[in-house]
Amino acid sequence: VQLQACGGGLVQAGGSLRLSCAPSGRTFSSYAVGWFRQAPGKEREFIGAIDWSGNTNYADSVKGRFTISRENAKNTVYLQMNSLKPEDTAVYYCAARLPGWVAGTVAGQYDYWGQGTQVTVSS
Repeated sequence: VQLQACGGGLVQAGGSLRLSCAPSGRTFSSYAVGWFRQAPGKEREFIGAIDWSGNTNYADSVKGRFTISRENAKNTVYLQMNSLKPEDTAVYYCAARLPGWVAGTVAGQYDYWGQGTQVTVSS
């Protein structure tokens, strides 16, 4: 499964962005999908995830500001980011886990990864 993450860009602090993640050549609805980010010099960080039924969980650092959703008709998972802060600046990745598994919080639990999209938040 090849994943395409897009929607990144430059935004001012307090602004919003919506990232999307879609697979190529595969129906996405039964996969758990996670979002991670990696800032320069830092480890990859879990942001949140959504399972096949739409249940979500989030890291404390983004809870209340970020929302993950999925639109099965478009075979796409979204990461809506509001109230962005400069510390949210990072490369954002989506990842998918094989059907039957819950949405994990550890990068190693995911089987497929997108190429990453840069999000830069200016102060």
